[in-house]
Amino acid sequence: MTPEPGKAIGQLPIVPEELLKAHFVHEKFDTRFRACARLLQAMWRERQGLPVGIFQGRDGRKRKVGSLLSTTAAAVGRNFLGPAVAHLARREVIYQETGALIDRQRLYSNLLSSMPLAFNFFAPLRFDLALAAKVMRAIAPTIDIAAVRHVWFEHSPGRRQADLTGDRTAFDVAIVYERSDGATGLIGIEVKYSENLAEPAPPELKSRYDELAQASDLFKEPMHAALRINPMQQLFREHLLAQAARMRGDWAETHFMLLAPRHNHHVQQGAQLYGKFLKTPGSDQASFLNVDLEQFVEALGWAGARDEAYALFDRYLNWGIVIDAVEACLRGKMDDWHIAPPTAPISLIGKAA
Repeated sequence: MTPEPGKAIGQLPIVPEELLKAHFVHEKFDTRFRACARLLQAMWRERQGLPVGIFQGRDGRKRKVGSLLSTTAAAVGRNFLGPAVAHLARREVIYQETGALIDRQRLYSNLLSSMPLAFNFFAPLRFDLALAAKVMRAIAPTIDIAAVRHVWFEHSPGRRQADLTGDRTAFDVAIVYERSDGATGLIGIEVKYSENLAEPAPPELKSRYDELAQASDLFKEPMHAALRINPMQQLFREHLLAQAARMRGDWAETHFMLLAPRHNHHVQQGAQLYGKFLKTPGSDQASFLNVDLEQFVEALGWAGARDEAYALFDRYLNWGIVIDAVEACLRGKMDDWHIAPPTAPISLIGKAA
């Protein structure tokens, strides 16, 4: 349905090709949401006065891509919402966990990537743990969060450890919190932006996943093949990582959260499908929470970090800018033309009922 003034956006548009090309973001294989997100990032870059980046293909050809930053802009940290966030990201890269996979080029220069998004969203929580507790209680009200103790990036309770998942599966962000009874828990978070849960999967999951799936009591059909392929395999792996940490005794309780835009229908549909495979979790199971990025931003503003919330909304979720650009593009196609009159008088065939 087309958007109506003053009402919530029901769906995003199919962006006209000429508009995408005008902002150097016409990518042949983008989904509908990804095209909108890429355009939004390019327009944000332009409003910030940041130079466009250059992409070099496998054939050696170079071209401008509006959702990339120039080398100079990337080097000074302009992919982040402030110098403090850029400094945090650099420190996390330097002190990353052993075995962590942090793609520096994506982190510093790719405006569309969920990796810098994770830093932009969670840096305010890292800087202010009291704020973190308020935000996490708002977006996860079923969890007893008395205080947040740590906010970690690209974290695994133990990469390649046999008593966990035995591979390099990790969370984009991990929140360590203290319950009202003093026990500690962990929320492992997977952050998505323009991705569609169809990213390359491991060629074959380790047999450890079969063991965990059956022992965890998380799933109605733990050996179902659909859990092990896209769009669910990543959710399956990370949920089991959270559960394995709970079973090992690392935490009194664990949870797995997916954080993605409301309008990214590929991710939202994948999350809904995954939820249908899950049992109602007991006290010994890691729960699965699907939270919108929009909910997070609203919670951040409610908790008192209004400037940060506005900046995040403007950068990542201000779809009105995209809709206005599409409307202007469509209006530009309007010409003053008229239908030629009939060549002879016409008798109406029927009468109104």
